[in-house]
Amino acid sequence: MKRIATSALLCCAAMAWLAATGTVIAAPAATPWSLLPQPAKVSPAGSGSVDIADGAAVSVRGADREQVQSIAERFAQRIADTHALHLRMAASESAHPAITFEVTPAVDVKDDAGYRITINDDGILVAARTPRGAFYGSVTLWQLLTPAGWTRGAPVKVAYGVIDDHPRFAWRALLLDSGRHFQSVAEIKQLIDWMSLNKLNVLLWHLTEDQGWRLEINKYPELTKTGSCREAAGFDSDLTGSADTPYCGFYTQAEAREIVRYAAERFVDVVPEIDLPGHSQAAIAAYPWLGVTGKRPAVWTDWGVSPWLLKPDQKTLQFVDDVLDEVMQLFPSHYISIGGDEADKQQWNASPEVRAQMHKLGLANMDQLQGWFMQQIATHLVERGRTPVGWDDELAAGIALPTSQVVMSWHGDHNERIALAALKQGHDVVMTPQESLYFDHVQSDLPDEWPGPPPAATLREAYDTIVIPKGASTSEAQHVIGVQAGLWTEQMSTFAHDQHAVFPRVAALAELGWSPAGARDWNGFLQRLPAELARYQALGIGYADSAFAPAYQVTAAANGRFRITLSNQVRFGTIRYTTDGSEPNPQSTAYDAPFTLPSNATVRATTFAANGLPLAAPRSQVLDASTLLSRDGSALATCSKQPPSRLQGAKPVQGTRPVYSVDIGNACWLWPNAPLHGVTHVEVTAERIPWRFGDEAKDAVVHGKTGAASAFEIHTETCTGPLLARLPLDNAAQAKGQIRVDANVAMPVGTGMRNLCVFATGDPRDGQWALARMAFSK
Repeated sequence: MKRIATSALLCCAAMAWLAATGTVIAAPAATPWSLLPQPAKVSPAGSGSVDIADGAAVSVRGADREQVQSIAERFAQRIADTHALHLRMAASESAHPAITFEVTPAVDVKDDAGYRITINDDGILVAARTPRGAFYGSVTLWQLLTPAGWTRGAPVKVAYGVIDDHPRFAWRALLLDSGRHFQSVAEIKQLIDWMSLNKLNVLLWHLTEDQGWRLEINKYPELTKTGSCREAAGFDSDLTGSADTPYCGFYTQAEAREIVRYAAERFVDVVPEIDLPGHSQAAIAAYPWLGVTGKRPAVWTDWGVSPWLLKPDQKTLQFVDDVLDEVMQLFPSHYISIGGDEADKQQWNASPEVRAQMHKLGLANMDQLQGWFMQQIATHLVERGRTPVGWDDELAAGIALPTSQVVMSWHGDHNERIALAALKQGHDVVMTPQESLYFDHVQSDLPDEWPGPPPAATLREAYDTIVIPKGASTSEAQHVIGVQAGLWTEQMSTFAHDQHAVFPRVAALAELGWSPAGARDWNGFLQRLPAELARYQALGIGYADSAFAPAYQVTAAANGRFRITLSNQVRFGTIRYTTDGSEPNPQSTAYDAPFTLPSNATVRATTFAANGLPLAAPRSQVLDASTLLSRDGSALATCSKQPPSRLQGAKPVQGTRPVYSVDIGNACWLWPNAPLHGVTHVEVTAERIPWRFGDEAKDAVVHGKTGAASAFEIHTETCTGPLLARLPLDNAAQAKGQIRVDANVAMPVGTGMRNLCVFATGDPRDGQWALARMAFSK
């Protein structure tokens, strides 16, 4: 589903790092090592290096030999896979091994996850107190052996010096939502591998949702027999092959144990999340008595917040206890997440039985009833030696949580007021603000940006996440135990999309969670990132290049020429371009100022690191008579002035799946200063997307029809201004995929630049119109 192929380009470039000049920002003081996350302390020697070549010996000594041997062997295999250097495992008494892993409890390092790497005349020594520290040392050593510009199979010079390192936070997490869309066991293992190479140590596994219950529970077989399948609504049918084939998937208990085992070998703790009492429609579909109404809903096919909550009574609590008892048998983690978020109380409020229970318990409102319900569940976990984890929603509603509960703070607004409230109540807190660390969010406003909700969570915004809330006292700050990114999968139906969303933003997350605050530096991060991107490429990770991709601004110039301005999101690297349609290379013209070109030209541009590594795939801009008279939907503003969602369209018979910028519930766009002089005709390319947006239906904007059929209407100046064109849709609304409609233009009095409003008439809940392109012609 990726629209611009980058794999072959970046792979080849990683082999031939050629010199380039003109980086936008100055490099900070550099070390001879390009490491990410930045270690706690680096002490280069200033001269000297160790050569590591094919056949170099790796030995293990000290405590925990069997486990450390396994760590060293996986390190050697990683070097072989990514670098094609073949290291050999040697006996500990081997004379002068090139690399030694040593675990000794007396090693002077901070933290059981800490390590020291010493590079000198004796070779490379990775020393740690525990196997965990040795593992993280092996990750850094892999980076030392894959420096900027490495050539596969060639020896590597590793500069002399010492690296002393340990993590800043104990919780460095990625949340994986398997409820909305399902990932295979092999895919999850691959993600765990990649997480561990970014020194993340917690996978928060979101296993239950309105759209699917994904974990086998022996005592309640209907949870997976019924609750793991939903109707293949919308584009789920593309995944199943037919609208008649349901979208299904769950993990057996054996598979869950295997994932836990695999993660433990890589020092990743799998924390399961059973979301309660909301996000439970699939469970109620399996066992209707769990709900309030007694009716059996379908497993939900919409996205958003469902009103189907678990019934807050003793029978339901027994069900939850039974489920959690099996969960605790599968997951040895000290932590168990019980959710607690987005509990829409409309069914509770409408139930006389629930209202009577609330009054019987002496509670003032339904939020307090949810607090009581969650307290019973938390107590069950605490009594069994586990620590409950939950979202901050109840705190936002003013409800106290059990002090033992870890709070995941996702409401990052208002200067982290909810996180501060949790800290003041004595909770341990994990910072996971949706504004910067929800990796399902779009990464840019580029026209080829992948699907995702707004607002954009850019690479810089992820890196600049506030981990210690302003206003927290020193003692309160000690209760911030870490950071977490969220990979919610409403619009992420494939593992390719998961990779694109996580990488390279996970590098920013890694540095947030691992590196000391004083060691973090945005410019230094950018300088170190190209080497990390080359490692991602060598691992086969399909990462996003959004932060570095060239963006075009094209305006009219004199004599029918075009003025082209180029930029990229992070203002890093050298943008190089061609004007004949050929692919840019490190010798192509470097962009340093806007330039002009005549019509009938094609500009292709990409961004290069200082050593010639392309940081993005080329993007093209065609310059012809239609360039200024047309707009891609992503280049238009929404009428609400809110940032749009990026929604995917139907898969065409040929070509790639389109993605649109849409204000969900309001099919209305603005084109400021459209050049209308001499235009006589307009064509609109659009697609009607199935409505699957749940609770957003209440905010839908209905644009009134002027006839029986829906239409696109184009008005000048305002959305109620003079009608410029009306493009009837007639039977086009029933078509699958893109449609094109056109009409003559009724020119307004006076020509030239005009503000335009274009909208689709009718109710978007009957099908959300998405605008692909609007083009005028003369």
